[in-house]
Formats: sequence, C-alpha cells, structure tokens
Amino acid sequence: MTHGDPCNPHHAYAHRGAVEGAPRGRLHGWRIPVKDLLPVAGLPMSRGNAHLTQRPTTTAPFAQHLLAQGATIAGKTQTSEYGVATYCEPIGFPAVDNPLWPGRTPGGSSGGAAALVAGGHVRVAHASDRGGSIRVPAACCGIYGLKPAGRGGIQGLVAADPDDLAFVLDRSPRRRRLRIGVLTAPVNAETPVADATIAAVEEAASLLSRTHEVIPVPVPYTPERFAPFRDLFAWYTRDLPVESSLGLWLKEHGLRMSLSDHAAAEAAGEETAGLVRASWDVDVVLSPVLSEDPPAIGHFAAMAPEDDFDAQTRWTPWATVFNMTGTAAMTVPWPVAGRQPVGLHLGAVGGDEADLLAAAADLRGDVVDRPGSGLTREEPPARR
Repeated sequence: MTHGDPCNPHHAYAHRGAVEGAPRGRLHGWRIPVKDLLPVAGLPMSRGNAHLTQRPTTTAPFAQHLLAQGATIAGKTQTSEYGVATYCEPIGFPAVDNPLWPGRTPGGSSGGAAALVAGGHVRVAHASDRGGSIRVPAACCGIYGLKPAGRGGIQGLVAADPDDLAFVLDRSPRRRRLRIGVLTAPVNAETPVADATIAAVEEAASLLSRTHEVIPVPVPYTPERFAPFRDLFAWYTRDLPVESSLGLWLKEHGLRMSLSDHAAAEAAGEETAGLVRASWDVDVVLSPVLSEDPPAIGHFAAMAPEDDFDAQTRWTPWATVFNMTGTAAMTVPWPVAGRQPVGLHLGAVGGDEADLLAAAADLRGDVVDRPGSGLTREEPPARR
C-alpha cells in the first residue's frame, strides 16, 4: 500500500482540476474541493475506486449550489470506496496520510477533504456523512466538521475555522442559553475510552457551564440496537459495484435482505431514534468523536471484513447516533497540552445547526483564553 505524503496535496486529491463558478456571488474567490462521491461536470469521478473512473456530464445539486454562488470547485478529494469505511484507503489510489499524525489514517470517508484542510491547502472542503464520514476525519485531523440535519448521504463541510463553516453553509450561530448533555460512555459498542479523550470532554463541559446549563446524560440504548443501522448500510451497498473486502461483505449482507427485512431495519432505527429523544431532554449532547487516537494506515483493512466493521464501530461509537436521529452534528478540535488535539462531538437533539455553531464558537473562545493555547483573537485571513 502506498502512503500519501501529508505535505503534498496531490495525495489527498483523487483528481486535480478546477471548475469556475459564477463570476459574481457571495462565495466568489473561495476554492472548495468536492469529495469524489459527487459528480461535477468537467472533472473525473471515481467514487473511491480508480477502476470505476468516469466523466460525468451533470453536476450534483450541492456542488452546483457552490458554483452558483461563485465558488471554484478545486478538484475532487479522496474517499473510501463508495464511502463505506471510516478510513480513507481507496482502490487504485494512494492511501491518504494524516498531516496531524503522519503514518496514521486521516479518517473517512471524507479523508482527502480533511487532510487538505488540516495541511493548510484549502480553508474549506466539501464532505458528506452517512455514518460519521464528516465528523470522524475532522476529529482525526484536528479540524471542524459539520453534518447538517437529514438522513442518508448528507452534504456538509470540513474547515479550519467554525466561522468559515457558518459562512459557506450560510448559517448563523444562535446565541441563547443551551441545555447541554455530557456523555463519555460509548453508545454503539462496549469499548474503553482513552483517558485524554475523557479529560478533554470534561474540561470542555466545565468551560461551557459558564454560560450554559450542563448536565450528564445516560447511554440511551444498548449496543445491540446498532445492528439495524448496519443492516441499512448493507442495503445501501447492495446495488453498488464495490470491490473492497468490506464493501463486498456489506453487499452480500444487503443482497440477503428482503424488502420486509429492510422495512424492519428502518422501523427499528426509528424506534432507536425515539429512545434517544426520550432519554436526552437537552438541546445538544457533548461527547467524544473517537474512543482512541487514529490508528496506522492499513490497521482496519488488514482485518476480516466483519472484524473491520466492528472495530470501526468501537472506534467511533457516538457519531452514528445522529445519523439515526437525522439531527445535525459537529466535530470541534480541543487542544491538549503535549499532544495532538482531541475531537469533541456536538450532536443536536432539541437544537439545530445554529446551536451547534454557537456552542463551537463558545468552545473556541474558551480555548483562545487558555494560557499556552497558541491561539489569538486576530482577524482571520482573507477568504479564499
């Protein structure tokens, strides 16, 4: 397996090139690469597998919206094959390295997008999220990532600054006193959580309590209830021309499912989402994103497919809760002395994107005020 050079943006791109947007617009001057799962006319698309490369003649609505507002689509970023993995080792392309943790995964499936932002090559990149694929790579690479509300493959962004997320998505933080739940216990799997990660969540919760009501919340359901989400993910792959071991394993499972099996999985997912809403009488839940630091490139792919899927679930046991509820969720990097930052997770329950952006801004302000954080209150550089 070839590892990408974290200092070289070519290894985070599946395809280089540019498509210019409208000559006027609120995003004129912004260079925003698009994840290689969305078609953009004028750029190749491979969906994480070089053998599947094609040249689309149409542009997906999210990408077209960026162009209409004046943004330049600056190439296509690497993804895992059809976005089915939370790491980024596409078929026929170099595995993307992590600028924050060289030799380790940048996370996935939006790993190329996160690596470009973390490496300082762009300020904002398009990403998408079906089971954590925005928030996991953002956590791995020490940046911000926002999944807007909705189910399925939701289109969002990763960025170096939460103000850029808000600007490009045209969202405004809502300033109000929030009821914030705190959870460090894993939800979708039983697994240890790193001490540094727990400490980061607790420190952030303490700082948020200056302006918000902060309370502990329970684990809303047992790990067995995660099985329907796996079934729905398998159903998504049943008609895809996947070649990876993980993709084929999911596809085989999906092909064994009947329409009634799919309906039962959807009903079970709705029931689980109801348990979340009933258990968490809060606006936002603060938790970790990852149970431990990013592992080496190739770590998950070396496993048997079922073990691979289970290991990814233990590594990311919070993110998919908010895919099941269909509510917005966000990663916020939290600096930790003597090591790389920890990814904090903000998930909306009674709140929405505006509340998440406000809480993220509060956290960033608290970090700036901390001695030795290395951050200042300088104005951001000109948008690009």
